[in-house]
Amino acid sequence: MAKEDRKALLEQIDLLLEAGDREALRRLLDEQRESDIAELVEILDRDRQRLVLDTLAASEAARVVLKVSEATRARLFELLGDHELQNIFSELSPDDAADLLAEMPEELAENVIGGLHYADAFQIRRLMRYSPDSAGGIMDPVVISVPADATVAETINKIRAAKIDEDFYSVYVVDDNERFLGEVRLRLLLTGDETTRVGELIDPDSIHVTTDMDQEEVRNLFSKNDLIVVPVLEPDHRLAGCITADRVIEVAEEEAAEDLYVMAGTNPDELESFSALHAARVRMTWLFPALLGTGITATLLTAFKAHNPAIYVAAVAFVPMIAAISGNAGLQTSAIVVSGLATGHLAALRLTT
Repeated sequence: MAKEDRKALLEQIDLLLEAGDREALRRLLDEQRESDIAELVEILDRDRQRLVLDTLAASEAARVVLKVSEATRARLFELLGDHELQNIFSELSPDDAADLLAEMPEELAENVIGGLHYADAFQIRRLMRYSPDSAGGIMDPVVISVPADATVAETINKIRAAKIDEDFYSVYVVDDNERFLGEVRLRLLLTGDETTRVGELIDPDSIHVTTDMDQEEVRNLFSKNDLIVVPVLEPDHRLAGCITADRVIEVAEEEAAEDLYVMAGTNPDELESFSALHAARVRMTWLFPALLGTGITATLLTAFKAHNPAIYVAAVAFVPMIAAISGNAGLQTSAIVVSGLATGHLAALRLTT
């Protein structure tokens, strides 16, 4: 959405909120993409954020919460009650829900999981057992699997009966113990004879990953082999889920941002909170050694000039400290802002004319 369009939409929302016309606001938001609403939520104050989320249906609110930055999500979690959060999380896929619950305080996360349907809670808890940076932590556990002796017709009927909201590209073939045998592309199912056994259509070059593989290795595997989807297996070769290319793109953004922050002497934790104290704590890990080193330098320079206590000389002695600290602080700030704008974590909207 263009800057002018965002500003005009924000003005419309403000007018409707002031007039208390919730129905008109609902119609206006229904015409917008969730990504555009998320950009607006990033810059609204707490009261207006709450009103916008209350106006949205639970499914829309869930997608908006998923698209805002981590710092904004933390603020929204504080605004919403347990029941409202449970309604939102019930609309999320298990992998997305697990990612967001990992950002919450442990007590709040348990309250939310406790109010979800048993099957959903079971899948989410299962995903949360894996490291967030592993293949198991980023996979989608919802897949379609069939035994090797199933026919093409039986497999297609199972696909039709499955309740899968996301796009999928392959059907996975497993043995009686749910161990992975291979994958069959949808193209072969749609063009093959209905009586053909899927075991005969297995791709002999199927690539898979294990749940404990690092997400960066998964990203490299996708890039190297031009993959769209890859199955994820437990160490005993049982099918656990799958990872799609869109999830890998998110991983690539995360890894690139982390590398950028490390080069700047900070880390992505700064985006998790709006707190100045939190940002200072993150940065001081790197700034304090610089401060200490330049402080020693300044002290030594002052000692050499002890017999000439002119104010000018004293000021010159501390120039390296000021230059070093200001340079590092500027570099860190520019890295945070540039990366935030590049990945969409920071909303680029000027509210002043």
